[in-house]
Amino acid sequence: MRLENKIAVITGASRGIGEAIALGYVREGATVVIASRKQEGLDEVATTLRATGGQVLTIATHTGDESQCKRLIERTVEEYGRVDILVNNAATNPHFGPIMSAEASHWQKIIEVNLLGYFYLCKYAAEAMEKTGGGKIVNMASVAGINPAPMMGVYSVSKAAVIMLTKSLAMELGANNIQVNAIAPGVIKTKFAAALWSDPDISKRYTDRTPVGRIGETEDVVEAAIYLASAGSSYMTGQVLVLDGGNSVTGF
Repeated sequence: MRLENKIAVITGASRGIGEAIALGYVREGATVVIASRKQEGLDEVATTLRATGGQVLTIATHTGDESQCKRLIERTVEEYGRVDILVNNAATNPHFGPIMSAEASHWQKIIEVNLLGYFYLCKYAAEAMEKTGGGKIVNMASVAGINPAPMMGVYSVSKAAVIMLTKSLAMELGANNIQVNAIAPGVIKTKFAAALWSDPDISKRYTDRTPVGRIGETEDVVEAAIYLASAGSSYMTGQVLVLDGGNSVTGF
């Protein structure tokens, strides 16, 4: 029960990595506030969480909208009195192709959700954390933010920015006992990354060059997210945990 009695806000939690982290946090004793754009998806996840005995609050939120991000944190504080953990996981990628073919609308949407949304939530969550003695922020980056992913240039830029946001916030919030770290997954078997792992040629190319010889599973990310939210990582901030099975050692 590494997160017993902690209050955790998790975005992008209606499926994939966000849903898995919510399940992992509940397993470790946390109360979770799950957010995504569509209430129906949140309700389905909430039913699963409650079936395991978990305490959960659902708040439909478009994280690219600052007012909705502020409301998410305010609702959490109204309900539970504090925010101990924030997991910024919501992401979008409406453009797949050469970066030079991206339109302004693609850039705007990706930066709005993948970067500004993270900043808004960090801002309001940190303000709440300061009042209760500190907390943990976990930002979901990507190996694409370290080395650009083919046909995902705009997304790669957004995730590189998330890594620098993480480092900058860690420097500024450390004195307030708020640790800010990031997770950089490689290819994980989720719907979001289906275009990569479901293609036999791409999947084989990836696994052949990955030391562990497989595509990542959501549970691989969950354990890292639990560690970064727990007391065990209290002397760690501004860091990026790469979870790619060693693929970045050999190159994509």
